[in-house]
Amino acid sequence: MGLALARELAERGWSLVIDARGAGALEAARAELAATTNLVAVAGDVADELHRQQLIRAAQDLGRLDAVVNNASLLGPSPLPGLAEYPLDDLREVYEANVFGPLRLVQLALPLLAESGGRIVNVTSDAGVEGYEGWGGYGSSKAALEQISNVLAAEHPDLRVYWVDPGDMNTQMNQDAYPGEDISDRAPPEASVPGLVMLLEGDLPSGRYRTSQLGDEPS
Repeated sequence: MGLALARELAERGWSLVIDARGAGALEAARAELAATTNLVAVAGDVADELHRQQLIRAAQDLGRLDAVVNNASLLGPSPLPGLAEYPLDDLREVYEANVFGPLRLVQLALPLLAESGGRIVNVTSDAGVEGYEGWGGYGSSKAALEQISNVLAAEHPDLRVYWVDPGDMNTQMNQDAYPGEDISDRAPPEASVPGLVMLLEGDLPSGRYRTSQLGDEPS
């Protein structure tokens, strides 16, 4: 989904700072998008403090920061274990990537965002509000990210803070959650892009949205 959004924003003239854990895939994305827009690609993990600081420095080098999109997520063990058997070391890794990493990146970005009246888009999940068997680790991390977003919106009314559920998608992470199953009936990541662009370029108030129903009031 991150690549699909980056492609659309590049076409719309946004300058971008993009990242990914896999350096090879990131370089392929950089080479593709560089033909369309000005961008910086920084390989690394959002759970790593040095990487987060590199992302902020890259945004500073571009001259301004209008939006932070926290899309990176870690599923956790696959097949999905029940909470009674969930390895706590794995759960800590999930929270580092899905909760602490995004919050820390926002903390670092806030001074720049305040200058531009910017936006924060935290990608969450229906697993953060519904009780799905096997999704306790990932789902609880997304529930934490949702409440962090909710409080950030209250604490920073000068910014637009969104927490957005993109729906069930045909992604590698979703495939990892259902090993051996056919998930080709899920929507492609590109289906969520129009709703995300509406948040990034529109005038919707801070709140929780689903990309499939943008235009409704916050849920």
